[in-house]
Amino acid sequence: MNASPRVTVAGAGVLGLTTALALADAGCRVTVADPGGPNASSVAAGMIAPVFEAVLDETARPYPDLLLSARDLWPALAARAGIVLDRSGALAVGRDAWLDGLAAAFARLGQRPTELGGVTARGLAPGLSEAFPRALLSREDWRVDARPALAALTAAAREAGVGFVSEPVRGRGQSDVLVVATGAAQELLEVAPELSVLSPIKGHIVRVASPSCGAVVRAEGVYASPGAEMIFGATMEAGRTDAGVDEALATPLLAGGLKLFPGLAGAQVEISAGIRAATRDGLPLVGWSEAEPGVILATGARRNGWLLAPLVARIVAACVTGRERGPYADRMDPARFRASLWD
Repeated sequence: MNASPRVTVAGAGVLGLTTALALADAGCRVTVADPGGPNASSVAAGMIAPVFEAVLDETARPYPDLLLSARDLWPALAARAGIVLDRSGALAVGRDAWLDGLAAAFARLGQRPTELGGVTARGLAPGLSEAFPRALLSREDWRVDARPALAALTAAAREAGVGFVSEPVRGRGQSDVLVVATGAAQELLEVAPELSVLSPIKGHIVRVASPSCGAVVRAEGVYASPGAEMIFGATMEAGRTDAGVDEALATPLLAGGLKLFPGLAGAQVEISAGIRAATRDGLPLVGWSEAEPGVILATGARRNGWLLAPLVARIVAACVTGRERGPYADRMDPARFRASLWD
């Protein structure tokens, strides 16, 4: 491949933008192509949560080392793109039996959360209900404000020379490399058959118009993520591909969030829905397609797109430039699903 390859990145979510920036920094001539409109990254809360994801989500549980390594790439990315990275951590509150189970799950991962009393927890999460006398704290989980972070990534990519076009991609065209970072969209299935292993997962999220600060709060069935607005999330509706809002599904999120932060009752509410893409093992497809020369996949991060973005970008840039892909590339290589595709 020539010294300054032409790369088209299909998709302007966090994986596409972070990858485009990494490729531009590596000397590639990069264009991001996206038809526009909301994507799963803009709907998401922007949590960078390796520990609580592994503790609470059995699909993520086998990969704590990978998730933590991805998290550790975030300070450099945040500095590069001008993103505010909040390291306040995350609290869990709820029934004693549930918290005890979480503590045991932390221990199995080699983690040790800090046990807090309610007063200290409320100091770390201002506005948290006094109904919770106990909390578990992990400082290992961070967060960003998703929408401002996407804007910062876009601005940094433009400054690095990345071009943007508001149109869908049908194939590699005149580019040396096509990076497919289209999330749950299947328009490029003909050039990247590996996309067929992805399954859609719809998610609702509730934004409450009240600037907040402090730690993320996790409870049974809901989380509350502070920032420019308070976010309550998120549903996991497997198999659904429609992005329409269903208020009946979002209502329990709002009710659960207001139990955590009752002072937000009556504030203006925005309900959003997005479609995530997931593989059956919970890790994204990252690497060369075996079906089409010059095509790289960078998609299918399930609920961890924000967390995994800098690691995905590093692997894609290594594929394009011929550098060492790193210790986690094989785990995410699309070739791991070869048997189900070609047999």
